[in-house]
Amino acid sequence: MNNKKKISRRDFLRSSVVVGGVLLAQSTVPGRAMTLSSVRSGEKSGSLEDDGLLKDVCDIHLHCLPDSRERSIDEYRFMRDAMKMGYRAVMFKSNDFSCHDRAYLIRQALPGAECFGSFCMNRVHGDKVNAYAARKAVETSGGLCRCIWMPTLDAAYQYRSEGRKEKGIPVLDDSGKVLPEVVEVMEICAEANIIFATGHASPDESLTLARKAREVGVRKFVVTHANSHIWTMTAEQIKRCVDLGAYIEFCYLPCLWGEGTEMPQYERQSIETFADFVRISPERSFITTDLGQAVMPHPIEGMRDCLVKLQAAGISQSDIDLLVRRNPAELVGLK
Repeated sequence: MNNKKKISRRDFLRSSVVVGGVLLAQSTVPGRAMTLSSVRSGEKSGSLEDDGLLKDVCDIHLHCLPDSRERSIDEYRFMRDAMKMGYRAVMFKSNDFSCHDRAYLIRQALPGAECFGSFCMNRVHGDKVNAYAARKAVETSGGLCRCIWMPTLDAAYQYRSEGRKEKGIPVLDDSGKVLPEVVEVMEICAEANIIFATGHASPDESLTLARKAREVGVRKFVVTHANSHIWTMTAEQIKRCVDLGAYIEFCYLPCLWGEGTEMPQYERQSIETFADFVRISPERSFITTDLGQAVMPHPIEGMRDCLVKLQAAGISQSDIDLLVRRNPAELVGLK
């Protein structure tokens, strides 16, 4: 790991409380920043305090155990804690494994839990997008697979960006056309009325996918983390995707990583920049945390921090409701 001084989760919580307190001097929710540190990874749910700030929140992109990477909390405990904090719904994501089947079991253990799963088209399912695997995910008991992601960590664009010699999993052919197996997954998502997400496709690839998804009839086409790292889109690209019927996902994770953290290789995004992104088209956008990494804050801490700071940055409550409540709820099929 990098030898730079790292910030601990406790330090993050302390600094978030201080920053949140300063920002909240201009906001409409005085005092709530002081509850940011109420949930820490590994603590018992009995320590949680629901102050209403997270009521009806839907986080539809987060990573929990079990997984092939280290995570801060398991899906069952996270869902239990999220329910206590007033969350309306959660959709889990694993880059390698299914999690919609586990959501089925979590619902048996936690009556009333609105948890869903998703499925990523990575190398564990073959060297190309696997439409058969996608269909079987959709047909799994309970119908809880609500999103098929195009390749993420194994995406051809990510491999190229990292300078890797191996060939990643493509979504377009050499002429720039959407591959037949990708179109088939679009058709599966359209038929089931679930999310088709771009995964780690490039901004230009996402635009091409958006045009094809509109032609196919996908009603829930999502451009994944349009404000993050190598997938960052321009405002014009975002507007073009929205015009094609896309929903745009903005992740809070980039506001938490960067120099001084356990993920120093990425550039920190300011709250002002994040707020500028969500202002572009809130009626067709939503916010997720993309958290769960063992070295980063607990996803509940991250979501609370996000809402506090967006309010302080001047984002209206009606837009926040669209971004973290209404739009993600509709995308996972809740009324």
